[in-house]
Amino acid sequence: MATASFNMQSVFAGGLTTTRKINSNKLFSAGSFPNLKRNYPVGVRCMAEGEPKKEDSTATPATSALPKSPSPPPPMKPKVSTKFSDLLAFSGPAPERINGRLAMVGFVAALAVELSKGENVLSQISDGGVSWFLGTTAILTLASLVPLFKGITVESKSKGIMTSDAELWNGRFAMLGLVALAFTEFVKGGTLV
Repeated sequence: MATASFNMQSVFAGGLTTTRKINSNKLFSAGSFPNLKRNYPVGVRCMAEGEPKKEDSTATPATSALPKSPSPPPPMKPKVSTKFSDLLAFSGPAPERINGRLAMVGFVAALAVELSKGENVLSQISDGGVSWFLGTTAILTLASLVPLFKGITVESKSKGIMTSDAELWNGRFAMLGLVALAFTEFVKGGTLV
């Protein structure tokens, strides 16, 4: 092992112009092969990945005095756009949330009026429900857009059970429920309950 280590050290330190002994007991000179001759030193660099190992108590003062490389800064979050066209774009943060919030309010209101007055969804809309719908739409849209214009994301305010994903799923189910309620009442010809 020591011989192999010495041979490797001599090849790296002196280039390939040194003479070394091969297993067949013949002497070869690397200089006799003109294509293998190099005139520059060889350097080896080791780049470790991952977190550095913790220093143990057996470290010598010379190794512990080496400067530590600074840790990389945490990744920056992308800047949130507050442009009106970006917020209300098809894949923007506002449309699905606003529609989901309106559907949640509309589904609960439609069921409550149906249980209290016995009217189906279409008769609720024709008996003055349009003004309530437009007022609720304006208020919820403004209340949803104000934090987005300030650059506050919904994900940054979600904690515990009330997460932004739970709100999206509840809104999706409310949209489906409202359409299913109106379709069922239309096919049935009367109220659901």
